[in-house]
Amino acid sequence: MEKRVAIIGAGISGLLACKYTASIGLKPMVFEEQGNVGGLWNHTIESTRLQQIKQSFEFSDFPWPSSADINPRSSQLVEYLQSYALNFDLLPFIKFNSRVMSMDYVGESEQEMQSWELWAGSGKAFGSKGRWILKVLDAKDHSVKEYEAEFVVPCIGRFSGLPNIPEFAPGYGPEMFSGKVLHSMDYSAMDNASAAELIKGKRIAIIGAGKSAVDIAYECANANGNDNPCTLIQRTIHWMFPDARPWGVNYGFLVLNRFSELMIHKPGEGFLSSVLATLLTPLRWGVSKFVESYLRWKLPLKKYGMIPEESFVTGASGCSIFFLPNENLYDKVEDGSIVLKKSKCFTFCKQGLILDGENDPIKADIVIFATGYKGDEKLKNMFASPSFQSYIAGSPNSAIPLYRQMIQPRIPQVAIIGYSESFSNLFTFEIRCKWLAFFLDQAFELPRIKAMEKEAEAWEKYMERYAGKHKRRRACIGCVHVWYNDQLCRDIGCNSRRKKGFFSELFEPYGIADYNGLA
Repeated sequence: MEKRVAIIGAGISGLLACKYTASIGLKPMVFEEQGNVGGLWNHTIESTRLQQIKQSFEFSDFPWPSSADINPRSSQLVEYLQSYALNFDLLPFIKFNSRVMSMDYVGESEQEMQSWELWAGSGKAFGSKGRWILKVLDAKDHSVKEYEAEFVVPCIGRFSGLPNIPEFAPGYGPEMFSGKVLHSMDYSAMDNASAAELIKGKRIAIIGAGKSAVDIAYECANANGNDNPCTLIQRTIHWMFPDARPWGVNYGFLVLNRFSELMIHKPGEGFLSSVLATLLTPLRWGVSKFVESYLRWKLPLKKYGMIPEESFVTGASGCSIFFLPNENLYDKVEDGSIVLKKSKCFTFCKQGLILDGENDPIKADIVIFATGYKGDEKLKNMFASPSFQSYIAGSPNSAIPLYRQMIQPRIPQVAIIGYSESFSNLFTFEIRCKWLAFFLDQAFELPRIKAMEKEAEAWEKYMERYAGKHKRRRACIGCVHVWYNDQLCRDIGCNSRRKKGFFSELFEPYGIADYNGLA
């Protein structure tokens, strides 16, 4: 049978999927909606920088140029991705300005698929007679073309495309506001000059508690100072780090090594691992308090009522912590150019926003929602089959059930890269794409569907236990990334112990360089 592979998206995960698929002799078709590689990084605000230092966010076989900043700007990252695509000759595989509107699986009846005990009927990447029909819109001539592929790799990510905007009762929403309302996606899509003109001299209110909300607030504060302070309204407070060395200890030694993971109950762990994690619970609590005490000391959290309700471990497990290495939000708060507010609920009025428990409105000219994206819905809408859509949707309170954070057990010949998060997404995406290349090259087969679903359920329970019920829709391997990578290594038949020496293996942080040579 033919082995045609379609990849959707040419961001970080799409480029990696293309490179490693091509490395085993296949010729992938990559469909990219924009006119350039880089994905969402083509639409980030001017001041955005990587949270990590560049050495922890780079391709294993393509280092950053020495001229790049320690924490590169978004424009530098786009240049880096473009250089990567050129260096590995990936551009000939990419069809730019091509948006995949839908994908439909044909060649196997739904009744037959429901009878399968193995994924795709055989557990193999190309073991079924079915194929995918992709309808692709050409942005230049607005024509719709159909392409066929035996295997599809969606690399569309979770943080673009479909904005998440809170719903309001009639008479309390944006329609009541006399100013302008937009989502951070719209603001980020503007060119630098247009964005600067939009916010200059305006009273800006931003809804959100993540990195994008803080980045936009910082940019508004730089533009307007305390003459027109920016109001940042956070519904849930998250831990934010001014650096990655709490009390002088490298963050990697606290979270990103094997010893730190001994304190965590891991998905699918054995009896001894479970007992050890239980015995080390007090130490896990101590590590969390160690980090939190540093942040309380370093930042005026108590002064401004910005101490998160969740623990550090909870935030790290849900990938909701973030780093601000080149900017201190509280410097802007202290000088009056940013005003912090905390409110679970708010409504619109003509002058601006009314927060729960306050009588006076927050007057604003512009309100920006930095409230994330509907990544699940964006992915679901790509599938033409209602059954496949329901598999992607899962239950309202859980993340998309994915085996190895990539494979939906009941959707054949699809691997989803870029949905589940980590502290360094590039690192995680590269490991997954190496695993995918082995799978496409038929180096191993997947287990039974029931076993795959059981593993997905174990990850859901892990997220509920450590990240909390309200974050179960979020897929994150933050505190167990070594454990996760061990599973991928075992699948492809590689040694999961990548360090030299007992103490190095136990205590040194793991990074992308440790997995060189897997593919």
